[in-house]
Amino acid sequence: MARPIPLRKRLLVRLLITSVLIAICSVAATAWLAVETTTRAIQEEQGQVLTEDMDILRQLSGYAATHRDWSGVGKTVRALSDRTGRRIALTAPDRTPIADSETRNTALPPRAAAAVDPLHTDTFTEPGAQRTGIDPRAVGPFRLPRAERERVRLLAEKRRACFSNNGVQTRITQMPSGRSVLTDEDGTVDGGQVPTPCADGVLNTPTATEEKALAELNTYAGDCLKHVGGKFPSLFAATVDFTDRSMLTRYVGGKAETGIDTTRDQDKKAQECVDGARRQQLEPYVAPAAELFLGRGDSAVPHFDMSAANKAKVTGVAGLVLALTVAVTVLVATRLVRPLRALTHAAQQPPEQHVRVPVTTQDETGILAVAFNDLADRRERMEAQRKAMVADIAHELRTPLTNIRGWLEVTRDGVVDPDPELLASLHDEAVVLQRVIDDLQDLAAADAGTLRLHREPVRADELLEQVVAAHRVAAEAAGVRLHTAVAASKGSDGSHGLHGSDGSDGTPWLDADPVRMRQALGNLVSNAIRHTPADGTITLSSRRHDDEVVFEVADTGSGIALEDLPSVFERFWRAEKSRSRRTGGSGLGLSIVRQLVTAHGGTVTVTSELGSGSVFTLRLPDAR
Repeated sequence: MARPIPLRKRLLVRLLITSVLIAICSVAATAWLAVETTTRAIQEEQGQVLTEDMDILRQLSGYAATHRDWSGVGKTVRALSDRTGRRIALTAPDRTPIADSETRNTALPPRAAAAVDPLHTDTFTEPGAQRTGIDPRAVGPFRLPRAERERVRLLAEKRRACFSNNGVQTRITQMPSGRSVLTDEDGTVDGGQVPTPCADGVLNTPTATEEKALAELNTYAGDCLKHVGGKFPSLFAATVDFTDRSMLTRYVGGKAETGIDTTRDQDKKAQECVDGARRQQLEPYVAPAAELFLGRGDSAVPHFDMSAANKAKVTGVAGLVLALTVAVTVLVATRLVRPLRALTHAAQQPPEQHVRVPVTTQDETGILAVAFNDLADRRERMEAQRKAMVADIAHELRTPLTNIRGWLEVTRDGVVDPDPELLASLHDEAVVLQRVIDDLQDLAAADAGTLRLHREPVRADELLEQVVAAHRVAAEAAGVRLHTAVAASKGSDGSHGLHGSDGSDGTPWLDADPVRMRQALGNLVSNAIRHTPADGTITLSSRRHDDEVVFEVADTGSGIALEDLPSVFERFWRAEKSRSRRTGGSGLGLSIVRQLVTAHGGTVTVTSELGSGSVFTLRLPDAR
């Protein structure tokens, strides 16, 4: 007796809960989508999507910082316009057009959204903000060539390893100029505190390119610094940024002097001199200042707010949807659960009863019921086959064991002497018993999927010759002739040329286990020898047909009745039930043939006529 299913685990309750959750999520998502869609439409209509504006400005500022002019900016403008759905236009300060995503000649907005000037506006350091200063991406003559970048990177790797050995974890960051620096989790260069063994100053030493650029900067700043006043080193440049982040203060061309006495006002003026010099130095390397126009309108971003009436409508529709969902779910779930309960009840019955269930629907549940009934039918047939197989195995094993036991008992009692003839007879019975066990073992391995195949390229003619050689003695003893024939590939006229077993060109090849294939063909030949009278003929042939290699074992024996053909590959089946294994086999040989051919990805069929012989056909994949 099955235990009752808890309420929370019943299919009906689960379907009900699922439907309610889906309905709630659907209504909520629909309302949210409507609000968001309306808000987005209004935002795009007014041209006030702040995040997109800043991203556009940041990318265009980056273009200006890394290009000498605006000649190629049109492609970037169109790409940004396609991504954001905005109109983007760039003009010179005097409104001379530079690039415009709008192909029509329409008027620009009344005023520019922002100025694009990397020498005075920094949109890179702090995303989403505009800071006063030089864009760090504008590096000009400080950009390192490939060789220097690689050398600095190797120095950074060495320094990072030194930091790591001293318990300081850093990572290598490459700046816009190409210089590699070490930063810690807080973004501090060189991890803040530099371990003494690592303070060699090699990584922070300017390269030849940077020395040249710093010397040029010093030249630009020199005249201005002369008028600042105070006591400054002669070669002074404050906060020269060859690491791109203004984190390294350096004196250009020499070391700082000690005892410098300056006022705060003088420091500020000196910094202004250096900033002016840097702008003067970078000006040839950046695009000129431009005006950025985005969309139309400059009003504040509006917000969509639902009214009380709209909220009531949404609430009423949500309640109606929930009610309909619950009603439909209960109705559908009840119809779904009824046949499932019948299936469950049938599955819980004892296996020997082989209970079937009625098929009342044509949907998935009806298909499941049909499959359940088919499974019950197969289980019943398999149970009958199992019982028959156990009886057949017991019969096959009993005969040789009875013979062996009988002879051993009479020998033990002294009735018969253990002469060579008796021992030979006992050996023959043991061989019969071993063959039965070997056949059963092969079938068990095939059924369990553990039958191992050692595949290799095999010539069809050589395979047939090996099978014939193995059974030639038995065939001669029975007065039966064995022949082989191998057909080469189709010729230009579409015909097959028959070749002997000399291995001539065009012989079919297959990828197979030669031992197992000899076993399969050998079983067919052995079976044919037993059923072919003296002066009969057995022909083993092979040919290539489309993408298959076809083997045929044809005999001129007694043949098989038409009504027996569907059963020839079943285990322990014999055309003549009265035959013993010694004369007619156990009925396992053909079953083993089918298992071996199936394991190779092929098929086996038989055609026969009583009194005229039989033809067994094996089709295997071609090795080409």
